[in-house]
Amino acid sequence: MAQLAHCRHWIFDMDGTLTIAAHDFDQIRRQLGIEGNRPILEAISKMPEEQALATTARLHQLEMDIAADSRAQTSAVEVLTALKNRDYSLGIVTRNAKDIAHETLTAAGLSGFFSDNEIIGREDCAPKPDPAGLHLLMTLWNAGNTETAMIGDYVFDLEAGRNASVTTVHFDTQAHYPWPELTDVKINQLEQLLTLL
Repeated sequence: MAQLAHCRHWIFDMDGTLTIAAHDFDQIRRQLGIEGNRPILEAISKMPEEQALATTARLHQLEMDIAADSRAQTSAVEVLTALKNRDYSLGIVTRNAKDIAHETLTAAGLSGFFSDNEIIGREDCAPKPDPAGLHLLMTLWNAGNTETAMIGDYVFDLEAGRNASVTTVHFDTQAHYPWPELTDVKINQLEQLLTLL
């Protein structure tokens, strides 16, 4: 865990990491008519244009409804405050649309920690696991790989971190950590990050 002591630039996933997980992706896929267990954004990208536009609009409404009821993860405010007080860079890379990210953060009481240009949504670049969103933030901050950490609860977060060659932190409240090959640091409570500062 010592490598986190050198990180001054912190990139967070949002849903399930900073906020309590509320998405039932199987149900969302059924509502969108997406078969199997395919990632939703990738499935939509393979649809004919008209169908993709309609499905994206429906997805947006479903996600906005979820966003309105978002709640902060335990200790999220404490952790973000501590990082901010150290003048560390804080950013978000999410597979959500940017306006949904703002709604989520506002509902969860976390919006004050992130400037607009430090929230990267799916309309800004290719979604995770592509590292493009991480690269956008690292360029904004002039941040080096060894100074940057990606914190998330899902494989796409960890893959994006690996693809960007930054330190990966797997946040798993169940402490199962199913992707050890992608994980540098394991935590099951956000406040554990504060012990590494």
